[in-house]
Amino acid sequence: MGVCRLEMLWKALRLLVQNPRGFVQNLRMVFQPMRGDYRRRLNRNLREWLIYHQKNIVFDKCYWMGVRALKNPFDAWIYQEIIYEIKPDVIVEIGSAEGGSSLYFANLLDLLGKGQVVSIDIDRTNFNVRHNRIVVITGDCSSQEVVAKVSGLCQGKKTLVVHDGDHRKEAVLRDLGIYSKFVSVGSYFIVEDGVADLFKPWDGMGQLYEGPLKAVEEFLITNPDFAVDMERERYLLTYNPRGFLKRVR
Repeated sequence: MGVCRLEMLWKALRLLVQNPRGFVQNLRMVFQPMRGDYRRRLNRNLREWLIYHQKNIVFDKCYWMGVRALKNPFDAWIYQEIIYEIKPDVIVEIGSAEGGSSLYFANLLDLLGKGQVVSIDIDRTNFNVRHNRIVVITGDCSSQEVVAKVSGLCQGKKTLVVHDGDHRKEAVLRDLGIYSKFVSVGSYFIVEDGVADLFKPWDGMGQLYEGPLKAVEEFLITNPDFAVDMERERYLLTYNPRGFLKRVR
C-alpha cells in the first residue's frame, strides 16, 4: 500500500474515533452519486470540449472587459505568461475583429507599464476599442503600405506577433514570411486556430481548406530560426497546435 493511501487511512481512522458523526458525513459524500448534468460535462473528451467551445461559447459568450474576444481562455492564459516573460515593446496583432484581444493585450501591457499593441485589420466595422496603447492600422496586412508602417513601429524594439487573420494556408504562410522578421530573438510568432486542420469540415470545427497548422509545418522546414514551444500547449485544450513559434536565433 502506498504512503498516501496509508496516510488517508490513518486520517479516516482518527476521524472515526474523534468525530464519528463527521466520519459518517464524509462517508456519505464519498458514495454520493454525481449529479447527472455534471457527469455528462465531465465525461467530455478533449475533442468534444473543443467543438462545444467553438459552437456554443467563443462567438457569443467570450468577452474581455465587456468586449467580445474570440479566444480560447486556456490560450489567453498562456499569452499573459509569454507577455510577462518577454515584456515586449510591441505586440503586433494581425486580425483584431471587435478588439477584445487588442484590449486584453493593452491591459496586460498596462500592468507591465510599457509597450504598445499594433492592431492590423482590413475591416473596422465592429472595432470600437480605444486605448492609449493601441495603434490602429487599417488595411491588408500584406500590403507594402501596411508592412512599412509596422516596420517603422517595430524597428529596434522587442516584438511579439500574434496572427489571427486570414486562416488559409497560403495567407498564413505569406504572413509568416513577412512578419517573422519583426520577431525578436527569444520572443514569439503565435499562429492561431491551427486546430481547425485537426478536424473534419463537417464536425463543427474543421474547414474545407488547409489552414494555419499546415502553413506552420511548411514554414518550419525552411526557417530554422524558429522552433515550436510545446510547453505552451501544456493545458492540451489549445486552438494553436504547434502555433507557439519561438525565435531561437
